[in-house]
Amino acid sequence: MNRLDSMSIFVTVADAGSLSAAARRLGMPLATVSRKVVELETHLKTRLLHRTTRQLSLTEAGSAYLVACRRILEDIGEAERAATGEYSAPKGELTVTAPVVFGRLHAVPVIAEFLAHYPLITVNLMLTDRVVHLMEEHGDIAVRIGELPDSSLMATRVGTVRRVVCASPAYLSQRGEPTHPTDLAEHDCITFEVLESKRAWVFGAGRSQVSVPVQSRLTVNTAEAAIDASALGVGLIRVLSYQVAEAVRHGALRVVLASYESAPLPVSLVHTGQAPLPLKLRAFLDFVGPRLRARMSRLLGETAPV
Repeated sequence: MNRLDSMSIFVTVADAGSLSAAARRLGMPLATVSRKVVELETHLKTRLLHRTTRQLSLTEAGSAYLVACRRILEDIGEAERAATGEYSAPKGELTVTAPVVFGRLHAVPVIAEFLAHYPLITVNLMLTDRVVHLMEEHGDIAVRIGELPDSSLMATRVGTVRRVVCASPAYLSQRGEPTHPTDLAEHDCITFEVLESKRAWVFGAGRSQVSVPVQSRLTVNTAEAAIDASALGVGLIRVLSYQVAEAVRHGALRVVLASYESAPLPVSLVHTGQAPLPLKLRAFLDFVGPRLRARMSRLLGETAPV
């Protein structure tokens, strides 16, 4: 029995919550995953998992052994990184995740600069609007937009973005400009559920926060589609400031109701906080962080109402 291999499989089973899910994650036959866990239990002469037809849970011994396995596997990983020189020179692969539009507009240009400065580092950039679990999906660093939940992750704030309401100049000329959120009842709106409810938009913060019903004439599933439709005069949209910055800069859209905006959302670089921090990750944070911060600062000026 390859004990380290079996320990790694056991950790994946515990994280995935079932043998079948672990098999899919590992790309192994279910029978192989099950056999490896049984071999480990036989070697330890104790049961690690409670198995039923519907669920899987750790025994008391299994919970304690899982903690030990994580520590052992991490120590081995650290030793391998040190042996390959990862801690003497910035090199290796980084897996980075970011929201789709933010990644295309801001992460890609900065990462292109980063790669030019660090020829021994490669980056696997995954653009997705879902929250990627860094530990489970083997990610190194993520760009997160919004308030962060309490966790063991380390975060570095690089700026903020606003939720802005926009419409085309032609639409505003024809229908008038809303001066208060309640005026939205008289306007056509374009909504998408990625950002918030398609039935109401929330303005303000804290006790002054108010939810305003909107008339959704068009519902889409991407910010790009909403922006395009609004520029064509279909109605008002509510999006994040970085998503609409170019359209505002070129005059295709105009920001309204700026004085009623909700609190800005933080933009953060998040990582697992492993120690010692690999040089490739430290290099990324030191290089990308200030550049994203500068871009976010410029963005606030570009989307400010005039």
